[in-house]
Amino acid sequence: MIEKNAITGLVLAGGRGTRMGGVDKGLQNFRGMPLALHTMLRLAPQVGEVMINANRNLSAYESFGVPVWPDGIGDYAGPLAGFLTGLERCETEYLVTVPCDTPLFPQDFVARLAEALEREDAEIAMAAAGEEDGTVRTQPVFSLMRHELMEDLVRFTQGGGRKIDAWTGQHKTVVVPFDRPGDDPSAFFNANTLAELHRLEQSP
Repeated sequence: MIEKNAITGLVLAGGRGTRMGGVDKGLQNFRGMPLALHTMLRLAPQVGEVMINANRNLSAYESFGVPVWPDGIGDYAGPLAGFLTGLERCETEYLVTVPCDTPLFPQDFVARLAEALEREDAEIAMAAAGEEDGTVRTQPVFSLMRHELMEDLVRFTQGGGRKIDAWTGQHKTVVVPFDRPGDDPSAFFNANTLAELHRLEQSP
């Protein structure tokens, strides 16, 4: 069994927030606190350590009380740049990533990914969530990965790679569906616009 102290959690808050009008998405208010802080507090009990990946307003994120690291690759290179930052700064055997704009992800999220990773002897475990139309869609920014993948990801990004699926596709990946009875179908809903964020605040 993978102990939670062997896992570092990374909140991805390094994007441009383009669909939210360019605002820093992680600092938008959600139920009385910044969105990224809400996400961090949900992740913290599930892991040993927590870090934040952010590219602006670093002092605001630092006020949350955990280490904050900007991308090592410039120009908002996307989630893989965040993955790489996390792997480079992580001192544990595993890294788990969550985006800052999905604050209601499951409380047993990390445990279920860890169980699947170990069971399948995989390199990456990735969440998948049920859609309203009954399909199950992978959520690659919700991933648990082995720290030993860092050098491979360095090579991939240095070669110009930016797409998560192109990188994870090169590794043994187990997809973990969150579609059990009792699983909240909206747990992985991400707020891309302020209107979506306000709608998410009204959810139970």
